[in-house]
Amino acid sequence: MKKVSIIVPVYFNEENLLSLYADLKEKVLNKLPSYNLAYEIVFVDDGSKDNSYNILKDIAKLDENIVLLKLSRNFGEHAALLAGLTKCTGDFAVRKAADLQEPSELILKMIDKYNEGNNVVIATRADREEPFIQKALSGLYASIMQKMALHNMPKGGFDSFLIDRQVIDVLVKMQEKNTSLMSQILWSGFKTGSVSYTRLKRQAGKSRWTLSKKIKLAIDSILSFSYFPVRFISVIGILSSLGALITSIVIICLKLADVIDVEGYTSIILLILFCFGVVMFSLGVLGEYIWRAFDASRKRPPFIVEEDHK
Repeated sequence: MKKVSIIVPVYFNEENLLSLYADLKEKVLNKLPSYNLAYEIVFVDDGSKDNSYNILKDIAKLDENIVLLKLSRNFGEHAALLAGLTKCTGDFAVRKAADLQEPSELILKMIDKYNEGNNVVIATRADREEPFIQKALSGLYASIMQKMALHNMPKGGFDSFLIDRQVIDVLVKMQEKNTSLMSQILWSGFKTGSVSYTRLKRQAGKSRWTLSKKIKLAIDSILSFSYFPVRFISVIGILSSLGALITSIVIICLKLADVIDVEGYTSIILLILFCFGVVMFSLGVLGEYIWRAFDASRKRPPFIVEEDHK
């Protein structure tokens, strides 16, 4: 009998956890015997400062198949997922959000797709019951990733996935920081299937997926999986040099023909400011790469487990 590991990152989700387990029990766990599947649920508390971990310990008393990990601080959802994948013992693993915005039945749909012979199954969003700006930002991120880094990134992106043991082992061995676990899954190139769903409106609690975290994810994803930023700097440098050369030749010719008497102050200042902006932007991009290389060279773990409760 195969086993599925359900990985649930938890961060300030005390209002959702009891409902989450009840929903999983009714819509997924009770139906797994018909799939001839055993299960384990790996809850990873990503440094929550509310009562989430205590509630998880109470839930664990109801089900011997629950594994609890408590990280020493908030390392981010992708590090929490990696911690869960490192701990899990299933033949394949499914990521499940703790906020109940993804229908639990989605897990069974992904299992059906996995049984068709796919190593990876991603859950793409057909629609979102969320504000327009949130939909637009998500679509923009996926579009940028498609064009600059990963051409197999689905429209609108994805959060939930199913991966088999082979893919789990690859991700665990990579142990990358400042990256995107979802992008790593696409980058790995294994046979991939997809299922669609409608992302539901959040019913309880407040999302901690802030704008700053979204921006960091976008920067990490682009810098980790695309050479576009460095290539962009090179192209800007070449174009600036050509522009300066052409402008210099034109000015010299006009000066020799006595067409120009005195150069304009404004144009010189604008040119200096533009070149200064290009230089600072280039240094910023290079600094991002250097920081990531330095962070990786220190070989600090992407997460630290404070408590491991079975």
